[in-house]
Order: sequence, then C-alpha cells, then structure tokens
Amino acid sequence: MMSVVQKSDVLTSFVFSSSERRNVTMVTEFILLGFPFVSAQAIYFFILILSIYLFTMAGNLLILALVFLDQRLHSPMYFFLSNLSILDICFINTTVPKMLQGLLPGGKKISLPGCFAQSYLFFLIGTSNFLLLAVMSFDRFVAICYPLYYSVIMHQRLCVWLLIGVWVGAFFSIFILSIRIMRLPYCSSLVNHFFCDVIPLLMNSCINTATIQLQEIITSSIMLLTSLLVTLISYTKIVKAILKIHSMQGRKKAFSTCSSHALVVSLAYGSCIFTYLKPAHGQATDYDKNVAILTTVIVPLLNPFIYTLRNQKVREILSENFQKSLLH
Repeated sequence: MMSVVQKSDVLTSFVFSSSERRNVTMVTEFILLGFPFVSAQAIYFFILILSIYLFTMAGNLLILALVFLDQRLHSPMYFFLSNLSILDICFINTTVPKMLQGLLPGGKKISLPGCFAQSYLFFLIGTSNFLLLAVMSFDRFVAICYPLYYSVIMHQRLCVWLLIGVWVGAFFSIFILSIRIMRLPYCSSLVNHFFCDVIPLLMNSCINTATIQLQEIITSSIMLLTSLLVTLISYTKIVKAILKIHSMQGRKKAFSTCSSHALVVSLAYGSCIFTYLKPAHGQATDYDKNVAILTTVIVPLLNPFIYTLRNQKVREILSENFQKSLLH
C-alpha cells in the first residue's frame, strides 16, 4: 500500500512538473500594467512625459556638445560630467519610451528578452550612476583640498581607469543576479509596473524567489553604501577644507565648484531613500510606481539644468555661444 502511495505521489509530482513546464512555455511575453488611467488622463500624461523626455534629451545633449566643442571644458570635472549625461540619456531611454508606448492602445506588451534586457540595463546604468557620482565627489575633493596637485593627480589615464572601474564594477555586481532572474520559470504574464522592475518581475515566477530578493537587496546595499561612503568622506574633507579658507570670496569660489554636484548627489540618494521607505503593503505597488517616476524621469531631467544653471563657466560659455548665434 505504501509503495502504491509513493508511486502515486511521484506520478502526481511528475504531472505537476510537466504541467508547470507547459504553463511556463506559454509565457512568451509580459504585459506591463502601468498606470490605471482613463483615455483622457492617459493622453495628458503622455504629453507630459514626452515633454520631459525631450527636455531631458536636449539638456544632456547640450552638455555633451559644450564639453566636446569647447576647449575650456576639457578637464576631469567636465569629462565625468559628460559621462553622467551619457548615463542619464541611456537611463531615460531604458524606461521612458516603453512607458510612453504603454500609454498607447496595445502598447503594454513586452517580450521576455526585451523585459530581461530592460531590467538588466536599468540596474546596470543605475549602479553606474551612483558609482560615477562617488568618483565625481573624489574629483571635487582633490580639486578643493589639493588644488596645486590637481592636474598631477587627476591625469587623463586615471580618469579613464576610474570610468572603466565604474562600468566594470556595475557590470559584475549585478551579472550573476541577472542570470538567475533570466533562468527563472514564469507562470504569470502580468507585471504591475510601467517597466520590468525586479520585484514585480519576481512576483510572476512559479517558484519561491526569497533568496534572489535577498541577493538583490544585499548587492544593491553594498554598491549604494560603498558609493555613499566615498561621497560622505570626500564631502567631509571638502567642508573642512572650505572652513579653513579665511576670505569669504575664496570660500564662495570653493563652494561653487562642488555645489552643483552636491545637489545632484542629494537628488540621487534622496530618491533612493524614498524607494526604501515603503508604506503599508496594500499601497506599496502604487508607491513604487510613483517613486520610479521620480528616479527614471524627474532626476535625469534636473541633472543637466542643475549643471548648466548653477555652473558659472558653463553659463558663460552658453552666453557666448548664444550671442555668436545672434550675430550670425
């Protein structure tokens, strides 16, 4: 009797596994639910997001053009700034075009490879962004604390190696996690988000993903805390150095060289803090979407305008180019 029961259990397990595999193969694409707008609201939201997208692209392309064309901006600070603009362009193009498509009729579908690629690129670029901000804070630390040795320390080769380190560190920090996510079986095609974020994606898996979620939290925390630690140490030393400057004019000049970067850092880490401060479980999904709008749309929009409007050298170059264009 026992052997019959055991054989029955094995058969049931086999049938369940086969059925599960059949259900998994049926999921060939995901449906991004996005925001529950009615048609009129969706049109207004589409126009708003499209306008922000175009302004963001224009602002970052303007920074890239200025840094590339003007010899006065060929310094480590603007080298890293131009790479931050490239990251912002890549970041907003990872999520926003698909969000805009999702606001149109029949635009909510995304293939499995497309979804996995979007998820991987989102975290690759996001992690690179935080690491680059840490590198930029180190650059500002050297410029203010060691101004006489700045060109010697921050030479071109070091800047290139720091940038390579940013991309390599970001790539390997999430590579294994991404492979595990891609190899999961998925039983549901509905993703309650406007892009393929990790947690909503894992909720569609047929198996328990607690270990993967824990790995994602640990990996994100390590990279975030590492970049935050470098940034805090750099700015602590910067503040101490500025306070030692006796003249008010000298303090103002030193502060102006890092104020734009400090504001961008505050926006980046502030949006990250909002991500982790989740409300009650019933409201968590809508909250995640709203915070994702902040990180994927608003922050990339503000970054180029902060650097152009608060940076005196960039303002002067913009003014010169504008006057030249009027004369011609």
